[in-house]
Amino acid sequence: MAWTEAKLIAEAILEGFERHYRLFREVTGGAQARFESADWPAAQVAARERIGFYDRRVGETVALLKREFHLRDPGDILWRRIKVEYLRLLPQLNQPELAETFYNSVFCRLFDRHYYNNSYIFVWPLISTEHLEAQVPIFRPYYPARDGFPQVVRRILRDMGFERPFRDLRRDIRCLLLAIRARFPANRAIQQNFQLAVLCSPFYRNKGAYIIGKAINGADQIPFVIPVLNDEENGLYVDSLLSGSDEISDVFSFSRAYFMVDTEVPAAVVDFLRPLMPRKGKAELYTAIGLQKFGKAEFYRDFLKHLRYSSDDFVVAPGIRGMVMCVFTLPSFPFVFKVIKDRFPPPKDMTPEGVKEKYQLVKMHDRVGRMADSWEYSHVAFPLERFSPALRELLESECADSIELVGDQLIIKHLYIERRMSPLNLYLHSADEEDIRHAIREYGDAIRQLAAANIFPGDFLFKNFGVTRRGRVVFYDYDELCYLTECNFRDIPEAPYPEMEMSEEPWYTAGPNDVFPEEFETFLLTDPRIRKVFRELHGELLDPAWWRERQENIRAGHLEDVFPYPSERRFGAGREDCPRSPDSAGDA
Repeated sequence: MAWTEAKLIAEAILEGFERHYRLFREVTGGAQARFESADWPAAQVAARERIGFYDRRVGETVALLKREFHLRDPGDILWRRIKVEYLRLLPQLNQPELAETFYNSVFCRLFDRHYYNNSYIFVWPLISTEHLEAQVPIFRPYYPARDGFPQVVRRILRDMGFERPFRDLRRDIRCLLLAIRARFPANRAIQQNFQLAVLCSPFYRNKGAYIIGKAINGADQIPFVIPVLNDEENGLYVDSLLSGSDEISDVFSFSRAYFMVDTEVPAAVVDFLRPLMPRKGKAELYTAIGLQKFGKAEFYRDFLKHLRYSSDDFVVAPGIRGMVMCVFTLPSFPFVFKVIKDRFPPPKDMTPEGVKEKYQLVKMHDRVGRMADSWEYSHVAFPLERFSPALRELLESECADSIELVGDQLIIKHLYIERRMSPLNLYLHSADEEDIRHAIREYGDAIRQLAAANIFPGDFLFKNFGVTRRGRVVFYDYDELCYLTECNFRDIPEAPYPEMEMSEEPWYTAGPNDVFPEEFETFLLTDPRIRKVFRELHGELLDPAWWRERQENIRAGHLEDVFPYPSERRFGAGREDCPRSPDSAGDA
């Protein structure tokens, strides 16, 4: 009887997963129609709703198990049998790694963390994905040496299955050939088996479709991406050619929204992508294609391995300490851990639940390459001996409600993990004139692009922004973040008396949502070098009229273009003219 019950429960959990992935693929499969019809609001809605699919399906499955079965304590042998029965069902799937994670989520929703070990859940995967093959191959090979580059480029664009025609296919092919010649010098020896391997399905995100491939020339593999955009009046057009792992990594950045790409075998797609971006692990790539729950599980496995093969201590993260979060890091691990403080000193007026809502807003919103994505975890066990005395003291004094000591472990009940960056304030402190100019250009561009996405950071202090390995400035402090359209951008009224302008206190009052952009210069630009560069590059950000114009655009339904590649990489910025050549040969 116990084995029969175990089999029924295992089948019920698997049915929950299969429903989840079916619905996930349905909404993902609609990306092409939304792109070709230029239905950008629907694309944004679909992206937000898809993120919530997983938790809803887990909740439905948990409710079904509670309703249909008499669930006993996991200490009972029943749950060991359920895992065995579930494991027997997985070889029939093309997504066994995702199904294992779904099982873990259901179990962890039902029971206490005491049972979160490999006897009850899949802490470590048991089904290999290396043997999996889709019924339809995930990529197509092309042979330019045999068929000629013009014909191959034409075939690649045709094979993507776009139903909307290109507005000028000859022009697009000419642009791509010019870029190929510039980025792949003629003196490079072409091997006899030279080929282009291109993923069969485009990757959709926001207003773009991205063709992903690699050039295979002997032992060399050179990644490339072809962005395709939609001129809503005249048809599709190729906007650029990107190549090299750094440029491709920017397109797949942790600060961007998840792609829509329909795949029956996600492991095969990730295996294709990994050599193209060697700095990105499986966790980041699964997350980038919208499978963030498995990405989260895979990241935790990587973290456990790193703990096993490292000995350094967790320490307080460098930089100015925040009023809302305690942030710590492991120097040998390129991520930071953020725990919400128990109480926030004035002038912070919010609750821990309010902070969680801000992070959820960022998760659901288009991050336009300027807000760091994070993995959210509950009841994570850390080895207590690896915490520095200063960090342990900080957590016990500031985050006592969020931690628990159990034997030789420190349990953090709720935390966020993000990619580690250099705080912008520290970066500027040691920067030379050239680096200051670059960082302030990036800082202002980040503010502009967040505004285009209807996001107002709230707190513009440099300590709330980070600089990535590639020199990109990204916002990562969300407790005062809000929608741009919620703000009231005001001009500073004229002082009733001239001497009032010299007073330390303002002569004007401010409501809860009032923002005075003219004040930014006073509070932010105290360094004369930084002030000069900011005023030159981004002076309009100090003008309330600029912000009100952004609000009007958003309310009118205008979705601004924010590209995941430099403007100089664009083929004439979408105009009819092609560049003679891109500005450099990049990594190629």
